[in-house]
Amino acid sequence: MSNKHERKFLINMLVGLVFTSGGIASIIYSTFTKENEHDWIFWAAIPIVAINAGLLFMGSSVVHKVKSDLIRRQKQKGGKSDRIDPI
Repeated sequence: MSNKHERKFLINMLVGLVFTSGGIASIIYSTFTKENEHDWIFWAAIPIVAINAGLLFMGSSVVHKVKSDLIRRQKQKGGKSDRIDPI
């Protein structure tokens, strides 16, 4: 990992996947348990917050991935143009 954007990409992607998976798991849990059907607002709020947070983190990771790729491409381009070809 050469720059901080690559690190942030990896961390944000993992956090986003955890939040999104947790939101989906809470939907499945609330669907298959019939214990308290009156607290549906609570079980609706958990997936909404978790999935939106997961999508936010994954979107942020995509931005960091693009920045990382642009920095890498700029370094490669800059390295090639600095060389002087012998005659």
